[in-house]
Amino acid sequence: MKFNKLAGLGIASIVLFGSVGQLAISASPAQAQRVRVAAKSTSLIASGNFVNQEKRTTGKAKIVNINGRRYLEFDRRFSTGNGPDVKIILHKNSSIPLNIKEGNYITLSRIKSFNGKQRYAIPNNINLANYKSVGIWCEEFNATFGFASLRGA
Repeated sequence: MKFNKLAGLGIASIVLFGSVGQLAISASPAQAQRVRVAAKSTSLIASGNFVNQEKRTTGKAKIVNINGRRYLEFDRRFSTGNGPDVKIILHKNSSIPLNIKEGNYITLSRIKSFNGKQRYAIPNNINLANYKSVGIWCEEFNATFGFASLRGA
């Protein structure tokens, strides 16, 4: 009977001290250093606030560089009206007219959501110096819902 209690105590102490040993290993400076190396490098390239055009559009747009990749981001306050065939575009002018002309813009993507935080990758072959604003545009009706003029950081 005493042997069973001692054996149980021995197993409990191995489990207990084994866990503590793992915690000490996890908190080592070498692992903390690896975490710093893996940290994201983020810089702001340009930003602007949305203004209305065909539909009420609010929130902020930002172009950021994260570890060498560029993204267009909308903040959590972003909101625009619903519509068919709605696209995210980059436009050559700082303000976007209600109806746009081919050659003045490029399409980044279909819209992911009509509200809330979202991110769109910007291909490396796009020269951002050629574009002054981001627009929410319905291709079917050639109607700009809203846009944000982009200003450098």
